[in-house]
Amino acid sequence: MVHTNLEVWKESVELSVDVYELTKHFPKEELYALTSQLRRSAISIPSNIAEGCARNKNGETIHFLYIALGSLAELETQLIIASKLGLLDSSDNILKKSFLLSN
Repeated sequence: MVHTNLEVWKESVELSVDVYELTKHFPKEELYALTSQLRRSAISIPSNIAEGCARNKNGETIHFLYIALGSLAELETQLIIASKLGLLDSSDNILKKSFLLSN
């Protein structure tokens, strides 16, 4: 299975780019806290999908896909926190994108 052919991988790469763009505008005091955590969680999603697809055994592939799903849940949680802290503009659709990716 080639990960670059998967829609979920493509969408998660775009979500990662969106997170980077969004967090560029976060306050500097969040750089080593929420900004860093959001970026790591976002990058982890397509990275684990890619690593899972590179494995030769279905069990290992599934394991890495579950890790990607866990990273997505982390990202959603962090985006909710950022929203509650007033760091997200109400016009940002990033939370909706992360939710759609998980379903």
